[in-house]
Amino acid sequence: MKELSGFDNEFIFVKNLNGKTIQELNPLLRELIYYLFYDIKNDDIIKCWRNHYPQKADILIKVKNHIRGVSIKKGMKNSVHVDCISEFIHFLIDNKVPRHIIIKYLKYQYADGTTNGSGRKRLSVEEYKKIHQQDIDEINEVFNQELLLRKAIERFVIKGNNSKYYINALIYGEVEDFLWLCTESIIGIILSKKNKYSTAVHFGPLICQPKNRCLNYNPLYEKDRFQVQIKWYSLNDDIVEYMNDEVMYLVESLDHLEYMLSN
Repeated sequence: MKELSGFDNEFIFVKNLNGKTIQELNPLLRELIYYLFYDIKNDDIIKCWRNHYPQKADILIKVKNHIRGVSIKKGMKNSVHVDCISEFIHFLIDNKVPRHIIIKYLKYQYADGTTNGSGRKRLSVEEYKKIHQQDIDEINEVFNQELLLRKAIERFVIKGNNSKYYINALIYGEVEDFLWLCTESIIGIILSKKNKYSTAVHFGPLICQPKNRCLNYNPLYEKDRFQVQIKWYSLNDDIVEYMNDEVMYLVESLDHLEYMLSN
């Protein structure tokens, strides 16, 4: 059976929301809608459509006069953002990343000994790490400083550079079986991973890499060497871990409350 594409998955969410009343939704969708909107009733009608602009919100949901934006992900190796290299470097400059770190990143991006992709010998990511892991570690020390990390979360996940608005939630999965996070939880998860070691360049759990290293010099993919891709490989695991931690915190709080009341 062919795997459901991201585009088709978004369309199915729209189909299951648009024109429906809240009481017609499956329990997961109903829970999401009641989080996103306030002062609503079970017989209120929902409007939903795909966002045709290149923004973080994949679908837009409207109840009464209020509109909310939702990002939808599924499967493995989720790409959350792509920048051309010049825009990414400007982002780093604007956020006061030191020049020597930017140069180290450019050499990591191209892995050909240059800062502009003109070198003749290109290394795979594994080959590059063997020689330059210390440089990658120095990049990560800067990229995971909280102030820059918060800016990265905004740009790569919750707002982007083509919108004035933040997403209101992120869905992971398909319409009958999905997990979801509010914006505050997304920020909390990513910040909680800022000190987690990785051999890759990363912003918390967000892995930063060229879209394609084009080691075979295929002209069809040559342009991808000049694109920076941000991937959230561990998205599903991070959501589950976060939700389990929330449950444990609630259980511990209830146990503490019960103890206090009994004494």
